[in-house]
Amino acid sequence: MSSLGLLLVAAACGLDRLVGDPRGLLHPVQVMGWWIARLRRATEALAGDSPLALRLAGGAITLALVGGSGLAGWGLERLCVPGGLLPPALGLPLLVVALASALAGRSLEQAVQQVLAALPTAAGGTLEPARRQLAWIVGRDTDGLSAEGVLRALAETASENAVDGLFAPLFWMLVGALLWGWSDPGGTAGSDGTGPAAWLPGPLALAWGFKAASTLDSMLGYRRGRLRWLGTAGARLDDLLTWLPCRLVALSLPLAAGRLGETPRLFQQALAEGAPDPSPNAGVSQAAYALVVGCRLGGLNHYGGEPRPKPILAAGALPPDRAAVERMLGLSCRLQLLWLLGVGLLAGLLAAAALALQAQ
Repeated sequence: MSSLGLLLVAAACGLDRLVGDPRGLLHPVQVMGWWIARLRRATEALAGDSPLALRLAGGAITLALVGGSGLAGWGLERLCVPGGLLPPALGLPLLVVALASALAGRSLEQAVQQVLAALPTAAGGTLEPARRQLAWIVGRDTDGLSAEGVLRALAETASENAVDGLFAPLFWMLVGALLWGWSDPGGTAGSDGTGPAAWLPGPLALAWGFKAASTLDSMLGYRRGRLRWLGTAGARLDDLLTWLPCRLVALSLPLAAGRLGETPRLFQQALAEGAPDPSPNAGVSQAAYALVVGCRLGGLNHYGGEPRPKPILAAGALPPDRAAVERMLGLSCRLQLLWLLGVGLLAGLLAAAALALQAQ
């Protein structure tokens, strides 16, 4: 099973790029959202307005949803891997589909391109179709946004959600694949349902666990009303699980852009410029893309009519245009391929080293 996990992850990335999230099919995130809504109602009825009780309830929801999602992924892995109950011809494709459901690379790209297509190409055209499309993928108010404001919102969501929707779940998938390989460098465990690889969590277990934390943050992670306390645990866990993938994106993005020599400077600058953002990850990911692409992001946004200033990123650059947004999407595709190749090389080196040690 030493290479199986990486092959499954690579196939899932290809499937996600090919078809995205088909409409009309039940998605695991929808199931997670259904459970979150019902657990919220039940725990709020018990906790009332007590901050302590709400924090404890939020912790219980987080533990139940993240643990349950990870366990569901682990169970599906046990069914689908060689030696499981399902034959490989059925189990492995099912596992690829399940893994692809945790990636949002293609769906993010499609959503951004739909807004770009709705933007008028000539001065004086109506912006309403683009504003309506944009409202589906951003949390800020879109009414009254200028063409420049629409493009800035697109660039910011393309750069932030590249981490949340693509690279963070991909990171945890790769960790799970490496866990399988580390436990079985010779590639023998799991073929008969025995050995460490038969019980260790793999790429799907870790990916679905991360998606559960991310969905909790998106549904409960707001600083208003009871959610100020109920959503704390989920939001903090999501921040924690995204922290390292976000910084790996900031570190490797210049490589994907062919700017190897500038990597240390751009990485340090992204960390510094993203630090003032209230989110420990959103500012860093947006700064990394802004600096590499060369466009200015940040400024004043409105949420529910309330102004909320965001730090200015790449202050000396021009505002994003269509070409800048397209370059961000292209960079994400190249970086995804770079990660897969890099981890594949690392896994090969680790396996070779482990076999050499065993031979001694």
